[in-house]
Amino acid sequence: MIEEIKLENLDFQKENGLIPVVVQDYATKEILMLAYTNKEALEKTIETGLAHFWSRSRKSLWLKGETSGNYQRIIEIRVDCDNDALIYLVESKGPACHTGNRSCFFKTLKANN
Repeated sequence: MIEEIKLENLDFQKENGLIPVVVQDYATKEILMLAYTNKEALEKTIETGLAHFWSRSRKSLWLKGETSGNYQRIIEIRVDCDNDALIYLVESKGPACHTGNRSCFFKTLKANN
């Protein structure tokens, strides 16, 4: 069962006003990246239909694809049970990762055997 909630019900208090966002390809279900949003970035995402995030390093709002052209069009936004994490289901144009890889998750952790 899918339940709809309002923006004001999200919990931005736990992590200094930030909520983690898992970005997933809508068609393939591949996890593309992990980023963070604040209320302003989420409002821009909803307003424009394009993924906006909060850059923790630059301490500023950023539109994914603004410099690379690799925009992520929002298909749906899912909210976890505690209202403190999101999944952006997106249609992604080009690679999601700044390295040029389609996904930021292209590495595996080697087990100590």
